Parts: sequence; structure tokens; C-alpha cells
Amino acid sequence: MPVVPMPVNSFTWIFGVTVAFAILDAYAIGANDVANSFATSVGSRSLKLWQACSIAVFTELGGALLLGGVTTGTIKDGIIQLGRFDARQDLLMAAFMCALIGSSTWVMIATRLGWPVSTTHSIIGALIGVGISAFGPSAVNWNWEGKGVPFVIAGWFVAPALAGVLAAIIYGLTAQFVFKAKNPLRAGIFALPVYFTVTTFIVTFFVVTKNGRSPFKISSPSLGQPIAVTGDVALGMGIIGGITGAMLLFTTLFAVPFFIRKLEKEEDIKWYHLFYIFLVPTQPRNENLELELSRQFTPHLVEEGKDFVVVDQAKKDTVVVEGTATTTAVVTKNDETDKTIVDTFKGAFSGIYAAATKGLTMDIAAEQSASAKEAHHHATLYDNKVEYLFSFLQVMTASFASFSHGANDTANAIGPLAAVYDLWSTGKVAKNANVELWMFVLGGLSIDLGLVLWGWRIMVNLGNNLTYHSPSRGFAMELGAATAVITATFFALPVSTTQCIVGATIGVGLMNGSLKAVNWRMVSWTMFSWILTLPIAGLSAGILYTILTRGPSFNYPTA
Repeated sequence: MPVVPMPVNSFTWIFGVTVAFAILDAYAIGANDVANSFATSVGSRSLKLWQACSIAVFTELGGALLLGGVTTGTIKDGIIQLGRFDARQDLLMAAFMCALIGSSTWVMIATRLGWPVSTTHSIIGALIGVGISAFGPSAVNWNWEGKGVPFVIAGWFVAPALAGVLAAIIYGLTAQFVFKAKNPLRAGIFALPVYFTVTTFIVTFFVVTKNGRSPFKISSPSLGQPIAVTGDVALGMGIIGGITGAMLLFTTLFAVPFFIRKLEKEEDIKWYHLFYIFLVPTQPRNENLELELSRQFTPHLVEEGKDFVVVDQAKKDTVVVEGTATTTAVVTKNDETDKTIVDTFKGAFSGIYAAATKGLTMDIAAEQSASAKEAHHHATLYDNKVEYLFSFLQVMTASFASFSHGANDTANAIGPLAAVYDLWSTGKVAKNANVELWMFVLGGLSIDLGLVLWGWRIMVNLGNNLTYHSPSRGFAMELGAATAVITATFFALPVSTTQCIVGATIGVGLMNGSLKAVNWRMVSWTMFSWILTLPIAGLSAGILYTILTRGPSFNYPTA
């Protein structure tokens, strides 16, 4: 039946509430989904937490603004039938609002508990809930065809399995041909151009073919269907080939001599010397290189005898207490007797500041549960000089993953918002809604804020508590997850980036040769959260929709 438009600028309150919860949903995506991109880099200490957040602020917003689609699907993957709402566009407006409320609420709860869940599956579950509430189970696609509910459920098993196998293969090859070589450091240095070139090809291919404005697409309509290549193939492959070739030249001409001087000759050169290494004169030998790398990557193995320092700020006296620790602890004694209103406000401000900056200052890798510590004891450790090589690769893969995430998954929050805006401003909505620039900015900034303030909650578990992380392991995890997503896209397999990185982490952990190298307690909680995502997001959105559309109202007809 033809679409029956509703009056323009109707239900402004629904539009306002939708904007608010789109911001919350984007915040939750940043805290949960984006944290996945950098969890392994932070967990392996290739990056500090504040460095990861600083990079992500630009890559997420840049991906959304530069490569985000100018249109977005209003019904995620056709999970419910849009035509059912043709006669009541106002109910569709309410449905999108309820879906965002249900999705954002669940992801925020999961993030608070430290559970890495799929934000894509959360919005799908919420749409299923409102679809059933509005028209019954028949409104939902329960078939495999058309990426229905069975397709989504299959992703709980396909995604982690595929990513786990690929990541294990990557790490296994690295261990065999680099770490177990006669001269691991020399083998690692000369393998760098190969690693960087292959990695650049994969991540560039992923970004070019998956972003919303790509001139080049490779995909299959459904599982078992032929792979279709659309768009300007020459332009797409030219971009991919050009970037990959440039990386090959750069690593061969600059990276190899840089690492020979820094790690083999142990010259005291800085990271920025990489870009003009031939102009840098011979530097003095860095006598503390081994210790510096040990403190960076394996601080739990470095024994430092330091004292605890207790500072009494009331008396300004310092008391040294004998002890051994890896860091200096400062304990402040507070005198409550002379506390003034000014002191109260100062204390409140200090508490707010500490909470706001916790996501930038804490040491993720040091936050270990008892079960995680047990898993770490079963990990095989290798030369920190060789591990240092992979930290550069890991930062690159994490940055590309974040950039691609900004280009694609921002639509989870702004897709429903774009639909509601179309309904509010024009009275109806098409299957693909136009996305305004302000929506990309709003979504990108909210994602960044979520990562900075709450991203540490996911990084603690995914970047450290599942298994032991090192730069080489983290690189294999990130590349395995990215490769799994690309492979799945070609064959229309159901995957989630969150589930891929979890599977890749488990796969690399098992390569230690012991089941005990993986924290199965954390794995169980993670998979439990995946199972809860569809029903909880669906129930919360569906119940809210029922209350709004079928509950008592001042407009209820009277006899």
C-alpha cells in the first residue's frame, strides 16, 4: 500500500528524545565497540591508554566524516518489514525511538559490567522487539535468507571461530619463522617489510571496500550466492595498490635501517628518527635499552626495590616506610577537623576530575583478576626486542580498524536518528534515509567521549583478562579479526567485529600450548552477554513501545 505521510514537524518530543538517546547509543558504542579496536594495543603496552584515546578521537571522527555513507539503512539488514508501517508513519517514528532506547540501555549496562557485546546485534534485537510488539512475530524475518534472526545467531559461533583460526595461523607462523629462528631479531627486522606490506594491503582493502562512500564493493547477496564485484574496480585497486606499494618502499628503505641501528646496534635514537634515518649521525649506545623494553612489555618480571612514601599534607612531613613495589605509592592523610566549604568543593572537584581522567591514566595491563594472572603464567615469553618490532604493526592495525569503524558502525546510532529526522521534517521516510553532516559530527564526538570516559571498562577485560597480551600476539589478534571480517563479507557470513576480536584473542591464547593460557571464566561471561543481547534489547524496546502505543492516553476515546 502507498505510504501515508504524517503532518510535518509532528511529535517533536519524539525527535528530541531520539536525539538524546542517539547520543547515548553512540557514547555506548565508543565505550564498548571502539574499545575493542585498541584493547589489544593497550593490553600489550604498545600504547598507553591516553595515546590510544588520542588516536581514536581522530580516527573515529575522521572515518565518520570522510567515509561515512551519505545514506543509511533505516531497518538494519531488513530485520523487520518496513512496509507494515506505511499507513502509520507516526508509529514508525516511535518504533525507532524505542529501539534506540532499548539498544543504548543494554550496551551501557554491558559496558558497566565489562562485557564486550555487539552493538550491531543490540540494535537488531531492539528492532525485533518493536517489530513483534507492533505486528506480532510475523513482522520479523525469521529465515536465513535476507539476513534474518538465524543469520544473526549463527554469527555467535561463526565469527569467533573464523577469527580464532586466522589469528592462530598468523601467530603460529610468526612464532615459527621469527621467534624460533636462529637469530630472531635479525629475522624479525628483515620480515618487517613483508608484515607491513601484507598488513597494509589487508587493512586498506577492508577500509576501501567497506566504507559508505567506496567506489569499489565486493560482496555476496547471501551465503552460497556468487560474489559480486561492483563499482570502479580500477580506481579501488589503484588506491589499494598505491598505498600498499608506498608502505613496502618506506619499510624497506627506512624501517629496516632504523631498527638495525636501534635494536641491533642499540643506538639511542628516537621514534621520529625513523622518517629521516639516513640523516641521523651515529648516536651513543643506549645502555638501558633492555631494561626499558622490559619495563614496557614485561614489568611484572622486573623487580625494582622502591619504597612506599606516605605524605602527611597537614603537617607536610614525609615518612618513608620500608617496602618493595614497582611504583611509588603516595598516601595522603586527611584531617577532617579543619575542613572548610572551600575544601569540600575542592574535594568534590578532585573526585570528578579523577573519575573523568581515569580512562586516560590507568594502566590497563596491570588490572588483572586472579584467574587472568593464572592464565598469564602459562604464556610463552619471547625477546622484548623482537616484540618491540610488532608494536608498530599493532598501532597501525588498531588505527585502521578504528578508522573503518567510524566509517561503518556510526550508522548503528545515527541510522535510526536519520530515519526519525526524515519523518519529523518530511512526514515520511524511505528505506535509506539521508544522513546530515551534523549527525555524523554528533555521532563521532559522542563515540569519542564514550571511549575516553568508559572505554577502559572493556579494555581491562578484552585487552588483558582473556589471555596474556604482547605486541606480536596483539598484532595477530587484530589482523586475524580484520581478515575474518573481510572474508565473511565476501561470502555473506554473519560476523560481528566484537565477536571476531574475542575469537582471535582466544585463538592466539591457545597457541601457548595449554588450555590454561585462556581465562575461560571471562570467556564464559563474554559469551553469556552475547546470548543476552538480542532478548534483553528486544524486550526493553518492545515493552516500551507497547506502553507508548497501547497504554492509557489522554487521547483515549470515551463513550
